[in-house]
Amino acid sequence: MISEQSVCPLAVFTGKTEQKYGLQTAIDKKTVTGKIYLSETGLEGDECADHKHHGGPERALHQYPAEHYRYWAEKYSEQSHADDWCAPGMGENLSTQGMLENNVCIGDRYQWGEAIIEISQPRSPCFKLNRRWDIDHFSVDMQEISRCGWLYRVIQAGLVSEQDALKLIHRPDNAMTVHQVCAIFFGDPLNRTGLLRLQQQAVLSASWMSKVEQRLEHNTVENWNFRLLGRTE
Repeated sequence: MISEQSVCPLAVFTGKTEQKYGLQTAIDKKTVTGKIYLSETGLEGDECADHKHHGGPERALHQYPAEHYRYWAEKYSEQSHADDWCAPGMGENLSTQGMLENNVCIGDRYQWGEAIIEISQPRSPCFKLNRRWDIDHFSVDMQEISRCGWLYRVIQAGLVSEQDALKLIHRPDNAMTVHQVCAIFFGDPLNRTGLLRLQQQAVLSASWMSKVEQRLEHNTVENWNFRLLGRTE
C-alpha cells in the first residue's frame, strides 16, 4: 500500500551546453511548455556537458523542490538578491511543490504523462553550483543539510508535459527517503549499519551502490574534494 501522491510540476526545463561560469555546462535551463518526449536518457533537447558525472540512464532527470529557494535566499541574503533564487537555478528539469527529500523515496515510481520514472539517487552537489551562484562552498552547504533534490531513471519512455501530474504508482517495501539516504551517505559515511541498510536498496543507482560497497570493503570514504570544490586537494 502506498500513500496518495499526485503533484503537477510547476515547470519543466531543458538546457543546451554552453561556455558559462568559467566552464562548459548546461546548468542554465529554459522553460518548455506542451508535450515533450522523455527518452531513457532524458528530455528531448536537454544536453549534458559532463557525461562521466552527469546524465545517462540512471540520471536522466533532475527534480528540485521549489520550497528550498526561500531557504537559500535567506541564508545568502547578503550575497545575492532574493529574486535570483528561483527555478531552474539548480539546473533542474522538474520544479515542484509538495515533494521533498523527506517524503519521497529511492525506488518510488511515478506515472508522468505517458512515461514512468523511478527515483534512482539523491543529487550529488558539485562545484558547478558554486560557480553558478558565485558562492564558495555552496555545494558543501547543500550537502550538509540534504536539500539536494534527486534524480530519476526512465522505466518507460513517452510524451510528458508540465500539465501532467506525477502520480506515485509504486514504492519498495523497504523504502528509504532521499533524506535518510543522504544522512547516511553524506552525514555518516562509514557507519556500517547504515551502509548495510543502503546496500539493501536494490534500486539505488549503480554509481552510489559501488561507493557503498567500496566503503564497506575498505572502511574509507572516496575523496569528495573534486566533486564539491573542483580541485583534488
